[in-house]
Amino acid sequence: MAKGFYYYSCLKDYNNAVRYFEQARHSLPNGSRIPESLAYIARRRGQWDRSESYFNEAERLDPANANLLTQHAISYIELRRFPEALRKLDQVLDITPDDVDTIVAKADIAQAEGDLPRASALLAPLHPAADDTNVLEAQVYQAILERRPGQVISRVKDVLATPDQALGYHNGELRLWLGWAQEATGDHAAARDSWQRARGELEPFIKEQPENYQLLGDLALANMGLGDKAAAFEMVARAMDAIPIEKDPIDGPQPVEILARVAAQMAEPDRAIAALQKLLAIPYDSPSGVPLTPALLRLDPMFDPLRNAGGQVTQRGERQQPSSRSGGRPIAILPFENLSLSF
Repeated sequence: MAKGFYYYSCLKDYNNAVRYFEQARHSLPNGSRIPESLAYIARRRGQWDRSESYFNEAERLDPANANLLTQHAISYIELRRFPEALRKLDQVLDITPDDVDTIVAKADIAQAEGDLPRASALLAPLHPAADDTNVLEAQVYQAILERRPGQVISRVKDVLATPDQALGYHNGELRLWLGWAQEATGDHAAARDSWQRARGELEPFIKEQPENYQLLGDLALANMGLGDKAAAFEMVARAMDAIPIEKDPIDGPQPVEILARVAAQMAEPDRAIAALQKLLAIPYDSPSGVPLTPALLRLDPMFDPLRNAGGQVTQRGERQQPSSRSGGRPIAILPFENLSLSF
């Protein structure tokens, strides 16, 4: 099994990884780790039906494995099969009650379905520690979607007043969220200051991690907020080069989502809509924890500029002309946060 993990995790050589895992089946015929690992490889290759079959096999062998159930739920989330994902997440909570990451995942799904009251009911009782940026970013995003982020701003400021250096570039990422929240309140000067500071905090890390597509995406968004169009699109291009969809169909679409956000904000509606057409048609692991849905695209203020773009994006990525009933004004549709749990 060790060789299988080495070829999968380190070398990204999935053919040899599968070969070693299949060989290990003979010595571990009743172990869940083999089908679980094969499920991850199939998912990474975009072989969803095969991955599903392996997950089901692994769960028959180890039905109380919370991590296994969580990963199966993530697959359903990436496929936008939200009812099935929720059932898996509820199974996880039966095993590990009050698990915060699982609760956040359920809130992410509620946001994706446009049910902000349900998402709020899940997120409001959570009191994350300063180093739990996953929960805090989910709460910030919820406040932004509700268009009332004033209360959460003070909490983010408190956390950033004494940043945990062990979090690395995620402090700068959290400051990005602060800027978006401030922008949503109309405090443009405060937002600009946060984005300038975020860019200054993020840039040193890119020298050490030039291929980190998530970091490049954060820098693209910081430059977008500051109005530096050339720098924003340069960072997007670098992120897309670092992890093309053809190489990784799960994480590869993440920079495409960043492209859609940047293009929408920087007066490039056709580029934004083209990116959304692609994203709405495929499963993937979004920076926000859930792939784009029409409900999210309607709620997220970052995509408000697309309301005047001359066309509407539907679930299948088809561009439609505005109907006469809408008064000639198209309804455009977009998400965000860092929950990258896929193996």
